[in-house]
Amino acid sequence: MTDAARGVAAMVAACTIWGLSGLYYKLLDHVPPLEVLAHRTLWSLVFFAGVLAVQGRLAGLAAALDRPGKILRILAAALFISANWFLFIFSVQSGRATEASLGYYIFPLVAVMLGVVAFGERLTRAQAVAVALAVLAVGVLAAGEGVAPWISLALAGTFGLYGLMKKRLAVGPVTSVTAEVALLAPVALAILWSVHREGGTFGTGLGDSLLLMLSGPLTATPLMLFAYATRRVAYATVGLVQYLNPTLQFLVAVLIFGETFGLYDAVAFPLIWTALALYSVAALRRERAARSAARAASAESAGVTSPRSDGAAKP
Repeated sequence: MTDAARGVAAMVAACTIWGLSGLYYKLLDHVPPLEVLAHRTLWSLVFFAGVLAVQGRLAGLAAALDRPGKILRILAAALFISANWFLFIFSVQSGRATEASLGYYIFPLVAVMLGVVAFGERLTRAQAVAVALAVLAVGVLAAGEGVAPWISLALAGTFGLYGLMKKRLAVGPVTSVTAEVALLAPVALAILWSVHREGGTFGTGLGDSLLLMLSGPLTATPLMLFAYATRRVAYATVGLVQYLNPTLQFLVAVLIFGETFGLYDAVAFPLIWTALALYSVAALRRERAARSAARAASAESAGVTSPRSDGAAKP
């Protein structure tokens, strides 16, 4: 298997775990989402710190938190990803996993808009049409439900802002997430202490306790697979494979959880899928054009520096 093929396999595995994770959180729907989130934070810290220790990279954790500016950026990222985790857990437990899947579908388009606002990036025509279709889809759902799909928008927004905080953070993915959950650990401990005083779930039954502990590796494993994949797979390919995550979430919500998929959903979701198709085709074309330009520049450079058979240099 080639390096690129291993990268794609790792990406598919990561997105499959993410896409099916709703099944795990449904098993814990009798546990308050804030309690589940606190356990996810602490067991993720235990797992990530263990991975860094085995790799001999714990010193990198201290380096990630060595300056106030870096601490503030990591803390902001931690708050956004914690809010994202909480919303996903809440959506699954409250029977709104379909809305959650929509949030991860529209995330790439929200990321495009954040790029416009934060970095002054310009929308291509395809991106502009894709964003317009996404806005139309949200409008359709708002008209049908009488309220905007706030879970979808909040999930896409918090994940987009999380990426924005990490964009200029020169820290590896495992180290940065370890730093994030380390900063949140005191809050998680306070929540669990309060819950324990009123009769928490952990320790009351082997099954639930093991499930809560599983939240650590369930969080860490796909992230490490994703980091492995992004070093070996083209960016456009990563973007396309990522849609496996919300697609599996959507199928789990409708086919397994039995959530309602009404008329307005039947209009809105195809609009989102069309928007993502436009966005993805445009991304693939840009990447191919960039690769072609790079090959041409490389060939031209080689032509300038390589000797000809008659000893003369190419013009």
